[in-house]
Amino acid sequence: MRSSFLGLLALGLISWGSVLHAKGVGADGLGPSPDSTSAVAPLGEKAEEAIALMPKECGGGLREALAAAGANQSELIDAMEKAKSGHREGVAFLIANMPQRDLAGLKSDFILRNVEFAYLAREKSPWGRDIPNDLFLNYVLPYVNVNERRDDWRQDFYERFMPVVKECNTPSDAALTLNKEVFERLNVKYHASKRPKPDQSPYETLEAEGYASCTGLSIMLTDACRAVGVPARVAGTPMWTTVQGNHTWVEIWDEGWRYVGAAEQSPLCRTWFGGRAAEAIDGDMRRQIYAASFRKTSLSFPLVWDRDIQYVPARNVTPYYTSRRNVALKVLDKPDGKPWKATVTLRLDGETYARCHTGKGEDAAQLELPGGKTYEADVAPAKSSSLGRMLRREKAFTTTVETSQEDGQEIVICPKTD
Repeated sequence: MRSSFLGLLALGLISWGSVLHAKGVGADGLGPSPDSTSAVAPLGEKAEEAIALMPKECGGGLREALAAAGANQSELIDAMEKAKSGHREGVAFLIANMPQRDLAGLKSDFILRNVEFAYLAREKSPWGRDIPNDLFLNYVLPYVNVNERRDDWRQDFYERFMPVVKECNTPSDAALTLNKEVFERLNVKYHASKRPKPDQSPYETLEAEGYASCTGLSIMLTDACRAVGVPARVAGTPMWTTVQGNHTWVEIWDEGWRYVGAAEQSPLCRTWFGGRAAEAIDGDMRRQIYAASFRKTSLSFPLVWDRDIQYVPARNVTPYYTSRRNVALKVLDKPDGKPWKATVTLRLDGETYARCHTGKGEDAAQLELPGGKTYEADVAPAKSSSLGRMLRREKAFTTTVETSQEDGQEIVICPKTD
């Protein structure tokens, strides 16, 4: 699966990924970045009243977004005013991170319906409440993946696909079930030339008699996953290292990131392209691997079908494919002490990356992590453990852990008790 015209574009890829995104939004995707120097024109009283309804940390990003919305500002303010109290963070996140085309064009009803059914999926799915909030905001809540047409798919996909995954207990089970059922039920399939364009939205694919590129298929599966509360994102490379062409696929989060080919029947992380992805070149913008983000970042997702578009944020995920290592992780009450039950959340580059649960006993939690990285580890001891009682004044503690390039590394975490 690859775009047939990629060979003609190969010489022009060198500049992809070099653009910086929106200086005015910080790492959390809500407030202004510390180095933002752009001046925002004063907003009207109605805008300020709407901002006051949102979480305080959202104010700076929302002011910049509303200032950039032009004549559509009233629609964004309307969405902020009408958002339910429990949905305000989600509305604020979307508006603060929207590209210019959406600030200028999306309507209040579209935003509110998308947010309503995203939170409903979080509530109704067995895994929804366990999804870390930053991943929910960035990989469940968004209505778009890259530059595709903005379809109002959320309610439709929720109603179509929640019944499909009703017997599933994990995000992984749900994603694999959807990867089979969605394409069969909608009669969607890959075709390199019959699809009208590579970056089709879900409804554009249905309008095209079900033909789609690997990107169109990935958009379809990602949206279906998000509709049922599974964190999902489009990933891909603009150029393979050893063969010609690009490819796009899907990553889903279930205690860590996993990958799968859209409309391909294979287990997670066991795909035909896994070997090719392992040969990607980190640091080579033409041959590294990207995952799309809605939260603004300093990197742009390379769109091989339209190199002029640089407003799609991305993360460089190459190390997951090229240097993934098996890691055993334990939490002890003290050095050389006893293991204890705890939940460990690992954050990489400011975003939740993986989570594991350590148990009382000798067995360590097993993870697959990129080697050579430093992670921030949030450790929440089980309330019933003596470690939890020892730390009763603090619900959790934070430390850092480093992964090596060796497979089978054991990492031991202990609390600071002084």
